Amino acid sequence: MKYGKIRIEDGNLIFSKHMMMNYLPCKDILWAYKRKEGVEGGAQKQFSTSSLVIITRRKKRYQFDLTDREVLYSKDAFEKMYPASITKVMTSLIAIKYGNLEDQVTVTEDAVISESGATLCGIKPGDTLTLEQLLYGLMLPSGNDAGAAIAIHMAGSIDAFADMMNEEAKRLGATDTHFMNPHGLHDEDHYTTAYDLYLIFNEALKYPEFRTVTGSTAYTANYTNGAGQSVSKTWRGGNWYLTGEQETPDGLTVFSGKTGTTKAAGYCLIMAEKDDSDREFISVVLKSDSRPHLYDNMTNIISKIVD
Repeated sequence: MKYGKIRIEDGNLIFSKHMMMNYLPCKDILWAYKRKEGVEGGAQKQFSTSSLVIITRRKKRYQFDLTDREVLYSKDAFEKMYPASITKVMTSLIAIKYGNLEDQVTVTEDAVISESGATLCGIKPGDTLTLEQLLYGLMLPSGNDAGAAIAIHMAGSIDAFADMMNEEAKRLGATDTHFMNPHGLHDEDHYTTAYDLYLIFNEALKYPEFRTVTGSTAYTANYTNGAGQSVSKTWRGGNWYLTGEQETPDGLTVFSGKTGTTKAAGYCLIMAEKDDSDREFISVVLKSDSRPHLYDNMTNIISKIVD
């Protein structure tokens, strides 16, 4: 199987640059991706290939600049994983892409989340917020209730919104993904892959509204409850790089991301960072056994960009 200068041969991923050949055993590759460098063009950024990152099971990480539009392949990029709240990237994408962020949304009883331990933004049936405010409630405190409210507003029910999510995943080429809900609470039939998460996150980054929401550390929503009374809530984000709880390697700036945690999924994080030349990268760590280990692993990965 050949893909430009990258091919599979005898169970190895082989890539070349400047006439130097490099070999990686496919069984050790966790996933690989290209992030594209933005070039202004029209209302949205246009993209040209700038980099390849390969992350292996043996906890070795590799980063290369590729400027000649090479296509890559990684066998284990398609391993089934549970995304937890990284699911909310797709929920946000659909809300931004197909919704009107100025819509007034009244929270219904169907949006109530009763599962023990579920993270909530604290909205109640009868509350009326804008769709944009619900996005902040979804992405900063990781409110599962906000996800349910968005889904019901957009599609009429959780199941119908999950169908929208699956249709969008197929459109993006995320064919090893299946969603059952808008928030990522565990379901055996709610799964994805590291590569598919990259595709979804990469698409979401094309929208300035997504970058603004996911690059924020705090947001105060002012809205009304069912009795017509004013309510004010401040939601805070949980990405340690953005909050300053984890040091970002010199030469890099983290500007977007989403965390996720369930017992089945472990501790998860997908995020975008850029170097001093404004080249952008996407990194993902799934199924870490603790939050500190999650950030240690992520720091090791993104450090390779500037090493």
